[in-house]
Amino acid sequence: MSTSLESGSIKDIPEKREDDPDAEFGGTQARRKLEKRLLLKLDLRMSILVFIYILNYIDRNNAGAARLRGFEADLNLKDEEFATLLSILYVGYILMQIPSNMFLNWIGRPSLYLPVCMMVWGMISVLTGITHNFVGALLTRFFLGFIEAAFFPGALFLISKWYKRSELGVRTAILYCGNIISNAFGALIASGILDGMEGKLGHAAWRWLFYIEGALTITIAMIAIFVLPDFPSTTRGKWLTDEERNLAMRRMEEDVGVGDESETESGGHAAGLMAALKDWKVWWLSLAMTSQVVALSFNAYFPTLSATMGFNPTVSLLLCAPPFVFTAILAFIVSRHSDKTGERFWHITISFAVGIVGFIIAICTMNTAARYISLFLMAQSYAGFVVMYAWVSNTFARPPSKRAVALALINAFSQLGNIAGSYVWPKMWDPTYRNSYAICISTAGCGIVMCYILKLHLETVNKRLDREEEERGVKVKGYRYLT
Repeated sequence: MSTSLESGSIKDIPEKREDDPDAEFGGTQARRKLEKRLLLKLDLRMSILVFIYILNYIDRNNAGAARLRGFEADLNLKDEEFATLLSILYVGYILMQIPSNMFLNWIGRPSLYLPVCMMVWGMISVLTGITHNFVGALLTRFFLGFIEAAFFPGALFLISKWYKRSELGVRTAILYCGNIISNAFGALIASGILDGMEGKLGHAAWRWLFYIEGALTITIAMIAIFVLPDFPSTTRGKWLTDEERNLAMRRMEEDVGVGDESETESGGHAAGLMAALKDWKVWWLSLAMTSQVVALSFNAYFPTLSATMGFNPTVSLLLCAPPFVFTAILAFIVSRHSDKTGERFWHITISFAVGIVGFIIAICTMNTAARYISLFLMAQSYAGFVVMYAWVSNTFARPPSKRAVALALINAFSQLGNIAGSYVWPKMWDPTYRNSYAICISTAGCGIVMCYILKLHLETVNKRLDREEEERGVKVKGYRYLT
């Protein structure tokens, strides 16, 4: 009887094999439950990045909305001075990104670093509302870009430290939806403030726009300190157990075949800078993204393009929202499908091609309905651009110091497109902006060609590894690129 019970108990209890890679997590089934709980916790905490990015872009682009309600007249702006105010932000933005991400990788505390930067740019945004001339506005815009530079490459680096390649595209999309949504709801918020605050306490409505949005940024930053996670190796606190932290690090090791810092870092964090600078793919993607950023330069002038349809300022701002709400939904769907299929290039290219169709429609007609449809087609280009960011993160997996620099360098370099793009939409080309759209078509086409060449290269590398495996009959240690 005793023997029977013992044999029965042995039969009922799953055996833990010593060679089971999931043994430390209680076996495969237990690991799946633990991983599901870990991802839920991460997603909830990372979701605040979306709100931060919304405010990041609202604070960056509110000059476009302010332009419709006296911003240029009150500051006595002449000729190309408004375009200069838009472009100067990206000078500081470009200069700071690489040092910022290197510092973030070194300090390992994004939960503190990113919110503090956010508070500072919120204060600078408020100060923009008290300027009275071009020079004052120029200084606030420069330093706004200097501090805002910390956020987006830092956020990309943070999520790349927690999520696997198959999870990264949709998370990058959710993050970037903060940018897209800001174009929609930023216009709605601006419309409400500009309509309701004119003359309050003796201030123009456009000044209240900077005051209110800057104060909101500071408030969210204070909350973010207690919500944002740090890196898997540096995160502390009750929200994450030791077992979950170990699983987080194991997941990333399994995803690329090697560990993060311990197995891939050599020569200190400065080595990551040199490794990124020497990798031609970093510069190639930098140029490809720069080209596409010029094609997306309509973003900063979206209220102006909406106004060409002949509606009053309030209606023009309200009409800006639907194209970007549509784009946010589409970006999520496209990125999720890209993750599931493990394919990047065609998800990027088709979106860019549809954007080109939008530019062509805008060139060919002044019909109000057709031009509004063209705004939808242009805006959805961001769906492909989001997938492109995920492709960048996938292409530079290890070591983390190189990935930190690569993400910052590519994003920073691409902002040269915003500087150039600020001058693509001069008033002398109003209201058709045919020359502007022609430039966007050319740069979007260039981006597509460059992405195709990169795809061919990455496929060649993958095939070489597969061929080596077939010849040796054993698994070859190497990173398989997503294409």
